[in-house]
Amino acid sequence: MMKSRPDPSIAVRALRSAAPYIRMYKGKVFVIKAGGAVFSDEASTRGLIEQVAILHQVGIKTVLVHGGGPQLDLLQSQLGIETHMVHGRRVTDQKSIDVTAMVLNGLINTRILAICRDLDIEAVGISGVDAGLVRAHKRAPVRISEGTETVDYGFVGDVDAVDTNVIEKLLDNGLMPVVSPLSADSSGVLLNINADTIAAAIGGALAAEKLILCTGANGILEQLEDPSSVISYTDLKGLKKLRDQGSLKDGMLPKAAAIESAIRSGVRRVHVISYKSTDSVLAEVFTNEGTGTLVVADLNALSPAEQQSARQA
Repeated sequence: MMKSRPDPSIAVRALRSAAPYIRMYKGKVFVIKAGGAVFSDEASTRGLIEQVAILHQVGIKTVLVHGGGPQLDLLQSQLGIETHMVHGRRVTDQKSIDVTAMVLNGLINTRILAICRDLDIEAVGISGVDAGLVRAHKRAPVRISEGTETVDYGFVGDVDAVDTNVIEKLLDNGLMPVVSPLSADSSGVLLNINADTIAAAIGGALAAEKLILCTGANGILEQLEDPSSVISYTDLKGLKKLRDQGSLKDGMLPKAAAIESAIRSGVRRVHVISYKSTDSVLAEVFTNEGTGTLVVADLNALSPAEQQSARQA
């Protein structure tokens, strides 16, 4: 029985299309942040890591920062510990910080490294605690904007500085850092820090070419109730407008703060994409069209040609 040979031109065209981007980004630093929802099942975890592997293997210096919210919620529930969120940020007491360390530095980080091994990626798991990567302090009680009530977030940290020495050594030796957002203060007290915040701080400290935030949403929405209202690209002024008009809610609020911090710290492009979309990372990096929302410092600073192709300029 004769079988027809698959048309090789499709693969060839894809390689030709990707080649300019590979040349452009080879040797550049990308920071990719994936929320814990990505790691809820084997298929989505492997799907993301396979894409990250391609970036790593074509010479892009890739740093992967992971969260672990859903896994942390599940384990806390099983242990009878109540989860408390305020404005998209987690309140962390002593019991919760112990569980956080178990989930982030143990369960999720190790599972990612196991898949990296299967894909022949030389990855190294670290956290903000390792080699003083992230220096932080315990967040002071915060006044809620709607009134006079204050919230003590407990063992939650705010970033003071990032020492990229350990990450740069890993990258220079062809290794891929897989970073847990757990950190500590100067006295060694463990602190939970939002993974978007950590990714933005690391991206800024490395002057990363791109910060890619992989989330459940298709991107930043102009209308919260309309999943199709994805904004193709915007700038910091547009981001503020969205925040002021109430288009950013819950978990998107800390993401917006992280995006602004990253860009002001020197990250050239920030992308918000959905991990649920097939090959969304590769499509965002290696095509003009992309899949989610691109945020830059100022759209007016771009030439008309750049605005036309701003998704990958």
